[in-house]
Amino acid sequence: MERDRKPAFLPPANQLLKDVPRWLSEGASHLWLPYTQMQTTPMPLPVVRTEGVRLTLADGRELVDGTSSWWTAAHGYNHPHIREAVTAQLQKMPHVMLGGLAHEPVLTLAKRLSDLLPGDLAHVFFSESGSVSVEIAMKIAVQYWINSGVRGRTRFVSFRGGYHGDTLATMSVCDPDEGMHTLFKGAIAEQLITGLPVTPEAEAALDAFLAAHAHEVAAVMTEPLVQGAGGMIFHDEGTLRRLRRLCDKHNVLLILDEIFVGFGRTGSMFACEAAGIVPDIVTLSKALTGGTMALAATVARTKVFEAFLGEEGSRALMHGPTYTGNPLACAAANASLDLFEREPRLAQVAAIEAQLRRDLAPAREIRGVRNVRVKGAIGVIEVERISDLDGMKRRFVEEGVFIRPFGRIVYTTPPLVIGEEDLARLTAAMLKVTAEFAPH
Repeated sequence: MERDRKPAFLPPANQLLKDVPRWLSEGASHLWLPYTQMQTTPMPLPVVRTEGVRLTLADGRELVDGTSSWWTAAHGYNHPHIREAVTAQLQKMPHVMLGGLAHEPVLTLAKRLSDLLPGDLAHVFFSESGSVSVEIAMKIAVQYWINSGVRGRTRFVSFRGGYHGDTLATMSVCDPDEGMHTLFKGAIAEQLITGLPVTPEAEAALDAFLAAHAHEVAAVMTEPLVQGAGGMIFHDEGTLRRLRRLCDKHNVLLILDEIFVGFGRTGSMFACEAAGIVPDIVTLSKALTGGTMALAATVARTKVFEAFLGEEGSRALMHGPTYTGNPLACAAANASLDLFEREPRLAQVAAIEAQLRRDLAPAREIRGVRNVRVKGAIGVIEVERISDLDGMKRRFVEEGVFIRPFGRIVYTTPPLVIGEEDLARLTAAMLKVTAEFAPH
């Protein structure tokens, strides 16, 4: 019967393996992959080990990882300090609920994050994923105004090119024309999407926009310095200062989604630091645990937190993920912060940035390339179009690297510990494969 038909997977993206693992052949048709048309996708690459900046496949081949597993593995894979911290925590207490209980890893982590973040961003609410941390930020922003006695401030201003997650509320603040979420029009709230104030003229336009809508706006939200999944779109620190200035002028909250850029990716520990501003709420995830455990944080300034205090239970934030503040994840995050303190991560980012600028410069001469840009440990080649994404991904594997292009973007976000030779291997592959696949 039709309902019994299973997806017919194509061969693996790296061509047929010599020996396809049984767990891959038997399990692949049961696994629903992210961002994937399951009817036509190649079978995923079977990874059996990670170490440093390398992924080892089931047939023994090693790939230099150019994506840090969606930008998470800041310290490379399987770092012994993080592994030992998680192992020690597992032996003592893998989990305990935060409802009426607490534990040392979560309290230590909350204080350390508060100490690291600028200004009075000092009140940390933990969850398990970036999208959820953004949903919590949105919920906090709406309730902040309710608790302050202001009704009607329930909408959000976000920006073209932005991406904040795939859950229902976060879809509403993503660029509606980006493509992934257009099917859900009518099922998600309609927010106010406009252009980032990247110039004084754009600032004036946003000023007028907020003047007209501030009475209904809970917060303005953006990804600082780099809009990641929307196309690796960069803006400068002045843009963030304009946002802070306009939010203050019109008395609306400012939420910065630092899930991608936080923890050194753009050259400073947090992107807001580079601009010298303090958002009212910031969201963190991805590299928070060094790419080892699922953990996210929503951090609020004191004035926001204090709006939830009072004798009435209705003023409290009624939110509580089951695994909020999981001890294993917090142990990993504390160990990751140790490494940022002990090892020269920001200096490494500066070295990566310099090499990316040097190595990717020749891409500007490739026909069909629209733009080459670098910020911190992010290198981007933007082309007119990519007609065969699967074919391009396969060629990168053949070159011994894992790079995952999307849309018109060929990019690398390597682990911050990558060495010069391995980074050169990534950039050489980017130049070679882009030249092969860019439109002529």
